[in-house]
Amino acid sequence: MKKAEKKKAVVKKVAKKVKKVKVRAKISKVMHEFKEHELHSGSKKGPVVHNPKQAIAIALSESRKVSKKKR
Repeated sequence: MKKAEKKKAVVKKVAKKVKKVKVRAKISKVMHEFKEHELHSGSKKGPVVHNPKQAIAIALSESRKVSKKKR
């Protein structure tokens, strides 16, 4: 393997770890909002979420948006 190929491999690994960190941060943020009764379904005008399963679904959905976001 050449130096350039090794460098690309390292950059990909780092980018993957950064993405995981961002996704986990988003999930923990949404779950914290749920615990504080500040999580709304839809927009901030929507009803407050009381169901933990719904909160998890919202967290996973928002984390997918973060992971697909381009830099």
